[in-house]
Amino acid sequence: MISGIAHVNLTVTPGTLEHAEEFYVKTLGLVSAPVPELQKGSILWFNIGSSGQQVHVTCGPTDPEHTRHPCFKLPSQDELEEIKKSIYDHKVRGGPAAPMAADKPGEANSGPKGKEYPERFFARDYAGNLLEFTI
Repeated sequence: MISGIAHVNLTVTPGTLEHAEEFYVKTLGLVSAPVPELQKGSILWFNIGSSGQQVHVTCGPTDPEHTRHPCFKLPSQDELEEIKKSIYDHKVRGGPAAPMAADKPGEANSGPKGKEYPERFFARDYAGNLLEFTI
């Protein structure tokens, strides 16, 4: 039986792993994890808290129109709003690691609405990966 997710893998444009490090560590607050020696320079691993779950980032084709995505769960509405602000502030600040899309704090969240959906929002990292955040 499947008991959880070990990791999800996202792709970014070749030559931009340092931007992934900036976005996923400084903007989202994930923690870098060591990668296998033979993969250094070609992949990054980020821990999601102490859950044992990770986000892996490799270089490869990107498609900023796709809808496949990981959904990151936050413990509270306040922390959801805090990460939304962090992502939006990075978009406004700009730079090569700035997200392509970010919801503005205080405005309607992106994505479908309805009673079936908990409070959530979407963003796109600098490479176009769709990311969902929820409580």
